[in-house]
Amino acid sequence: MDTAAAASPGTTAERVTAATDRTRLLVRAAALRHPRLDPYWLALALFAAYATLSVCRYRRMATMSWDLGIFEQAIRAYANLQAPVADLKGPGANILGDHFSPVTALLGPLYRLFPGPVTLLVAQAALFAVSAVPVTRVATHLLGRGRGVAIGVAYGLSWGIQRAVDFDFHEICFAVPLIAFSLEAVIRGRWYAAMLWAAPLVFVKEDMGATVAAIGAVILLRAWREREHQPRVAPLAAALMGFGVLASALALGVIIPEFNGAGGYDYWEKVSSGGGQTATIPLDTALRTLAWTLLPTTGLLALRSPLLLVAVPTLGWRFVSHEEHYWGTDWHYSAVLMPVVLLALVDALDRGRDSRRGWLAAYSRQLPAAVCGAALALTSSLPLYGLTEKPTYDKPATVGAVERLLDRIPGGATVEANVGPISRLTSRCRVLWVGATRGVEPEYIALQEPPERTARQVADYARQLHPDARYGLLGSTSGYFLLKRR
Repeated sequence: MDTAAAASPGTTAERVTAATDRTRLLVRAAALRHPRLDPYWLALALFAAYATLSVCRYRRMATMSWDLGIFEQAIRAYANLQAPVADLKGPGANILGDHFSPVTALLGPLYRLFPGPVTLLVAQAALFAVSAVPVTRVATHLLGRGRGVAIGVAYGLSWGIQRAVDFDFHEICFAVPLIAFSLEAVIRGRWYAAMLWAAPLVFVKEDMGATVAAIGAVILLRAWREREHQPRVAPLAAALMGFGVLASALALGVIIPEFNGAGGYDYWEKVSSGGGQTATIPLDTALRTLAWTLLPTTGLLALRSPLLLVAVPTLGWRFVSHEEHYWGTDWHYSAVLMPVVLLALVDALDRGRDSRRGWLAAYSRQLPAAVCGAALALTSSLPLYGLTEKPTYDKPATVGAVERLLDRIPGGATVEANVGPISRLTSRCRVLWVGATRGVEPEYIALQEPPERTARQVADYARQLHPDARYGLLGSTSGYFLLKRR
């Protein structure tokens, strides 16, 4: 009896402690499920998906262009506190003479810690994923948790973002979150925050000044009705418009020509009749691109929001260009449009759901689920669907053989290469683009060639490239050839 009585207080204390621990766990679990955290959980999931897709593609040596190598050369230089020389654009070419994108210098410290192209791919995945936070956050705030998360998912799976994730690395990964945060602030009426988020866009790329001006115009339109309460907003918005135009003019007319070896801007010929490019965008192609931009992503309702004006500069330069790659829905060119159209949709939904027009109110209430469903359905034919397929995660044995072949090139060597070998070399060698060495005779030539190409043909090609030098075949495997200067 005495023993039981003595044990009883201890048992009760243990039960109280256990109950307290369970309560704490339940409180923490409830906190993690709080609606306020939905945008961040979604962004984390998107980051995992984007990074996995990009890194797995890199492991398979499925790089699609030379852009990853170009940006790695520039960022590697920034990391070592040097001028951003990208030899792939020509020996000693300063990347600021190609595009005005000093924002990429922000990746220099990260690259210094983790040198290699994967660092760029993971950073890009993070920036794209972060852009989902403002989209989901303002959608949830205005439309409710369910509809807000549906809009966030539709944005994260939008075809423009997926295409950009699948396209190696590009500087526009910085523009996407800046636009998203800026337009979120516009919707919430936080004019100063919107301007502060928009202004750095001029350091992403030379054409972004026009987008900054467009955001300034939208702020001016939205804030005009409140000018009595915030009299300084309109002048500041007008100043932002002027800043954007001036920044683009300086980049195009002064800064880029100053760093460009030819003293000009190489891309003018793509928007003029020069360079032998006289084609104009076919009407059906323009309509198709517009339909893809507005229909599956917004059900055309974004047309009711003035935020859509922010998409005009990007669509404008693409459509007046004579470069066919700019016209369609491939590559990365539409990524900056996705936060614009999805946030324009949020703005239109917020104003349309209480409309006196019954059809508009009903359409607005159902549209978030519809665009989310459309994004999920379209993903079956888009890059992220690869995450459901086993070959995505497999590293072919042929890739290992190619890597061993390229490892025979010592660090610091000068290499002339085409797309295939570039991303395995730019972190440790000076890499030049094949046929554009401008008199430099590289120590090695690394090429990925079609299956029917023979070693003899590759050796003949090397002689054509450098008639005064002799190159011998060092090895070949799986369509990759490595030659060394004798």
